[in-house]
Amino acid sequence: MTIPYFRPNTIYCGDCKEVLAKFTNECVDFIYADPPFFSNRHYEVIWKDGYELRAFEDRWKGGIENYVLWMKERLEHCSRVLKKTGSIYLHCDWHAAHYLKIEMDRLFGAQNFRGEIIWKRGFAHSDSKQGSRHYGHIHDTILFYALGENYTWNQQYMPYDEEYARQMYKRVDEKGRRYQEVDLTAAKEGGDTQYEWHGAKPYKGRYWAYSREKLDQLFADGKIMFRRTGMPRLKMFLDEMLGVPLQDVWTDINPAGIGKERMGYPTQKPEILLERLVKSSSNSMDIVLDPFCGCGTAIVVAHKQGRRWIGIDVSPTACTLMEKRFRKLHVSPTVMGMPFSEVDLRKLPPFEFQNWVVQRLFGRVSARKSSDMGIDGFTFEGVPIQVKQSDDIGRNVVDNFETAIRRRKATKGIIVAFSFGKGANEEIARAILHDNIEIKALTVKELLKNQTQTTV
Repeated sequence: MTIPYFRPNTIYCGDCKEVLAKFTNECVDFIYADPPFFSNRHYEVIWKDGYELRAFEDRWKGGIENYVLWMKERLEHCSRVLKKTGSIYLHCDWHAAHYLKIEMDRLFGAQNFRGEIIWKRGFAHSDSKQGSRHYGHIHDTILFYALGENYTWNQQYMPYDEEYARQMYKRVDEKGRRYQEVDLTAAKEGGDTQYEWHGAKPYKGRYWAYSREKLDQLFADGKIMFRRTGMPRLKMFLDEMLGVPLQDVWTDINPAGIGKERMGYPTQKPEILLERLVKSSSNSMDIVLDPFCGCGTAIVVAHKQGRRWIGIDVSPTACTLMEKRFRKLHVSPTVMGMPFSEVDLRKLPPFEFQNWVVQRLFGRVSARKSSDMGIDGFTFEGVPIQVKQSDDIGRNVVDNFETAIRRRKATKGIIVAFSFGKGANEEIARAILHDNIEIKALTVKELLKNQTQTTV
């Protein structure tokens, strides 16, 4: 039996362009896309648990045109898999938001653009205080598109500002509840609304805003008071109000507040940010897709909110991190597309390959991305590991690794490569015989035998 490639509650390792190409049309309800920004910065990431290192660049050679083309090819697939009642949120920064808005209008329809959220992601920082000739960049833009007229929308609310509450809800009843008086009449005519109720009748040109039955119920609930003129007024209690409808400028969510959520990912978003989006535009059991998952915040939030989810990331390290994050929630996600052959592993970027090897040895990656003195990681017991993404390793590589082992005053080491030459094996034998340094040579093929990832 062939297993369908589209499977909810699954982490896919791969380029979302290639993964989504295998999905059926109109199969997801909600998309949150947080792609690498066009910011020309280089990040070096040491994951929170200290066992993994990943280096990645969101620098795009060829300029903004190439970046937009790269995004277009992936957003086209997002457009195809989104249901006709679905919503998509695209997270951008100031470098490319205006370029991406044009592509989003074309792909999802300018008429389906519902607005942009401005998220103040931090406080003022030093680059605006040291002679820079521009305003400080402290916000991101989230473009919001929803298809059709029957798209999912669950209004979210913010608490009332204390000063607003004091000004608008000045009255306090005998139980200490704050309230304001609201007119029970309206200028718009609708049905038989000019009847007399408790001896009162709306003024000329105005009509009751509620039916007689509703007025009776409000009166029975103690929510109606009468003025000296005999006209009734509604008591609107502050503690019964939902709050202020959520607006499109968010200044109350700071990345510094991630705290225990922090995974070491430099562009990690707070869970509360994703929670607002997921709650607003999806319902229980809807399918939430994040095509650029990173450390998986969107799909973790989706799971916590009772949604089904799909996460995609090109990095095996990121996918492994997401799997670990779910296991802490006592969830065992399916992981598809992880490197499973020598061919796959040869194609990995060097640091992704290094991460893969060290993870297979249940170790931690060295905190140095370069100038690592011949050591790429350590086992939990502290044994140095060297990783070479090449074949026919020679005597000189082993000899240099011996020097690094001595420098750490260790007596053991592990070196991993695709294959080892005769000279390497001779040097390993000499090291144990003459220097009492035990070096274990492992091939990638041997590590693959212990591969435990769920793959397809």
